[in-house]
Amino acid sequence: MQLAKVVGNVVSTQKDKNLVGCKLLIIKKIDEYGEFEKYSSSSTAVAVDSVGAGIGETVIVTQGSNARYVYGDKMAPLDMTIVGIVDEIQIV
Repeated sequence: MQLAKVVGNVVSTQKDKNLVGCKLLIIKKIDEYGEFEKYSSSSTAVAVDSVGAGIGETVIVTQGSNARYVYGDKMAPLDMTIVGIVDEIQIV
């Protein structure tokens, strides 16, 4: 799992049938201090929202085959899913 910030949303009227009804959000990966990752080709991505996140929120995302299991369909074309909204990050 990784930390990310929601920076936008995606509207798609034509999509795979497994994505109908799914909320798509644009996320940028962040480090533990809330700073955006730099120099990463995968720092910005589209993720399916499973928790009701909104723009500006810090979220937890999961990638790969784990992202599909959130929706209970391992055939769904998902590569990234938002699985949590972060209330606070504490670094000791």
